[in-house]
Amino acid sequence: MVNWTLITGASEGLGVEFAYIAAKEKRNVILAARSKDKLENVADDVRALGVEALVIPADLSDMAEVDRLWAEATDGRNIDVLVNNAGLGFNGSFDDADGWDRETSSISVNMLALTRLMKLAIPHMKELEKGRILNVASIAAFAPGPGMAVYCATKAYVLSLSEAVGNELKGTNVTVTALCPGTTATNFFEDAGMTDAKLLKFAKPIDAKVVAELGWLQSRIGKPVVVPGAMNKVVSFLPRLTPRRLTTLLNGKIMNDH
Repeated sequence: MVNWTLITGASEGLGVEFAYIAAKEKRNVILAARSKDKLENVADDVRALGVEALVIPADLSDMAEVDRLWAEATDGRNIDVLVNNAGLGFNGSFDDADGWDRETSSISVNMLALTRLMKLAIPHMKELEKGRILNVASIAAFAPGPGMAVYCATKAYVLSLSEAVGNELKGTNVTVTALCPGTTATNFFEDAGMTDAKLLKFAKPIDAKVVAELGWLQSRIGKPVVVPGAMNKVVSFLPRLTPRRLTTLLNGKIMNDH
């Protein structure tokens, strides 16, 4: 049976780049996101590279949809690579009542859906006696972020979970990698309402293709945590050296437009 790669958030940004990378390695891909039309466009491009592409539209904020996605994806297929790329963010004060729906969706997609897919994928991969999971976290995982409190907290969860489960899987042929990019040239900042954030003036976004290729390459050798870019590596290390209160204060200043 041919092995497949399942990619969530595959309709744009890093998800599209992961799909192209997999296809260039002649891997069949399963593309999941909310927008069927966008997924079909990506699938057409992937098929042009000579591989199969299955489109499964799904709203990952709904756990029933997450289970349906996995059931459809594994119907007659083995999945030995899972890329948990889907993610949502919201920029604004935590006490903004209008942000609640977006924040609950962020928690569901960034944490619950990712965790559920890992729980389903790991036994499946163990049975195959090989597999890898690439979780897209963020540089935001390394410190609290006023103005994006929930988003940063969800990415801290992704990083912690990835490292812990990866450690549990030592001695098996299944690995977990957390990719922690900084500012990346995708639609994320527009979707999160952060187009005027000081962060974008402080750090030039890295090309999505570069980030995806590094994450993919490092996951192939089972590296637990990947931080693209020299400056991002420094930023990820600084919270270990500075008082947490100061780190939180600085993050709040660069994540907002005031």
